[in-house]
Amino acid sequence: MRVQRTSIVGLLAVGGLLLSACGAGAGTPIVQTVVGGTPMVVTATPPPAATFKSNDPATLLVAHFGEPETLDPALDYENIGGETLLNIYETLVFYDKESAVEFVPQLATGWQVSQDSLTYTFTIRQGVVFHNGDPMTPEDVAYSFQRGLLQGGTASPQWLLTEPLFGVGIDDISLLVDREGGLYDEPEKLQAADPAALRVACERVKAAVVADTAAGTVTFHLAQAWGPFLATLAQTWGSVMDKKWVTENGGWDGSCDTWAKHYAITSEDDPFTSITNGTGPFRLERWEKGQEQVLVRFDDYWRTEPAWQGGPTGPARLERVVIKKVEEWGTRFAMLQAGDVDLADVNRDVVSQVDPMVGEWCHFDLERNEYAPCEATGDAPLRLSMGAPRSDRADVFFVFSINNPEGGNPLIGSGRLDGNGIPPDFFADLHIRRAFNYCFDWETFITDALQGEAVQSVGIPVEGMIGYEPDGPRYTYDPAKCEQEFRNSTLVSADGKPLWEVGFRMQLAYNVGNSIRQTVAEILAEDISQVNPKFQVEVVGLPWAAFLRAQRARTLPVFITGWIEDVHDPHNWYVPYLVGTYGRRQVIPEAAKAELQALIDAGVTETDPAKRAAIYHDLNQAVYALTPGILLAPPNNRQYEQRWVHGWYFNPLWGDLHYYYYPMYKD
Repeated sequence: MRVQRTSIVGLLAVGGLLLSACGAGAGTPIVQTVVGGTPMVVTATPPPAATFKSNDPATLLVAHFGEPETLDPALDYENIGGETLLNIYETLVFYDKESAVEFVPQLATGWQVSQDSLTYTFTIRQGVVFHNGDPMTPEDVAYSFQRGLLQGGTASPQWLLTEPLFGVGIDDISLLVDREGGLYDEPEKLQAADPAALRVACERVKAAVVADTAAGTVTFHLAQAWGPFLATLAQTWGSVMDKKWVTENGGWDGSCDTWAKHYAITSEDDPFTSITNGTGPFRLERWEKGQEQVLVRFDDYWRTEPAWQGGPTGPARLERVVIKKVEEWGTRFAMLQAGDVDLADVNRDVVSQVDPMVGEWCHFDLERNEYAPCEATGDAPLRLSMGAPRSDRADVFFVFSINNPEGGNPLIGSGRLDGNGIPPDFFADLHIRRAFNYCFDWETFITDALQGEAVQSVGIPVEGMIGYEPDGPRYTYDPAKCEQEFRNSTLVSADGKPLWEVGFRMQLAYNVGNSIRQTVAEILAEDISQVNPKFQVEVVGLPWAAFLRAQRARTLPVFITGWIEDVHDPHNWYVPYLVGTYGRRQVIPEAAKAELQALIDAGVTETDPAKRAAIYHDLNQAVYALTPGILLAPPNNRQYEQRWVHGWYFNPLWGDLHYYYYPMYKD
């Protein structure tokens, strides 16, 4: 899910002290090792007799260092917005608690799949009401998907639905109007297209997702069999909205004559960026941008049966959730210490400050694929859950053609190779991209930023899936090779001087509050300047929303961001990294994209695992040859919470910021 990761909470954030005797009981010696330091032996004290109680058990307080870009589930494609949407809106099916591959009914009571796997028919739950009191109908369900597909735009997650419904490679609705791709993210051009072609595209969408009010069903007609289709529907872009309410508030009215007016809408213009009306256990009371979101319990919540064994029913136990935006770590730390927040973003480079506050340790059992029972070791106030494998990571992406509107992009200085800037095509030079890789010190990054709890990535897919090759090609930190690649660059100044002699200056941005990405930028800046003092890389922080806008505007020469897989399949990694979300923002050359796209399409349509692995081997070789970025290192999960908080669980597909508040409660 999701492209732009705004934060690295408990998950991409941890380190410091590692508990090596996870099964220790009361009075048992425990070895805690400070990474790179000397082991310390402490003795566990018996669990305290007193229980941990909150002064306000009805309200959950959360401190994040970012906030959503938009609360339109058809447009939002970043994790902190996804967390809010997860608790306000609902989908036809839902993940079976911690499982990333098993599903339970939610707004559907059941479903049937045709023998050829091309038709999915869902029976829609009756008696569900939206937060404004409107009843949910099959028409609302079908309309929600039709609206999302037609709204499209490459900043949205809709490619995940257009491909299964209209064919591999159809990653935006505009391709149904112009197959050559000339209308991508061009709303004015699309509105000026042939009206007949616009109507045909809309009618294809309506034929692909059909409501039968009398039968109480919604049917999806796929272009080809699509194994992860249920997994795709389980994410927030599968949220059901109230057609009547959406129309009344300026959204698409359902007519094929008007859909083009809503294509590729931006979060700034989207009427549903700041308002919501879902069916979920919480409703949005208010969002004071830059300060806090307040969710309140929806007392007419429909659930009468648990989604999983022992799960909750009825309205949520929490009455209110307050999600505060707190960018500065010192403030979040003080709030944790004082018990003023129940959950807070803890970046991995500061966990040595937080681990002494942990009095209850919960370790993930890799063999059983679940958390072992937690062990109390004292009366410190926090609980730490650690060790679960993650399905997300952050990486570095080079922009091959940097946007320099009217020569006024400060991130590239003068915009020329004159020692005071870089030209817009700076990273189009393969030698530059190789040099940046050889100049990145993975060992320092993993030790300093991730506290040693990670390993360097090898290729784009995550460990354990088809396409992951542990012995595949990768770069290593090598200043000598870095220097040689810079010397091999073909870039020259206006008077013919080579890059090595002229030097360059650029700015490398990260999103404010994300110290992991800040560390990546600082390592690159330091290592490159050591190779040649004339190479100046300045590190700057941008607020999350501005960082996202700059990504999409292609004004960042390099961007450091993360990806949480939407479905557990290599296709969901290769597409965004190479030809989709990030590939477009990098402006990867068309010839290279065509080669990559052919291999991606071959890989996703191949059903034989061995043949599929062979295709991805060739794709991995092509990616290494292209070097579109720097692959970093995925850490395991860490989650800190006050010990009076209960009900949290970890689903790897929710990534680092996703808290599902419905099962949670406080003592």
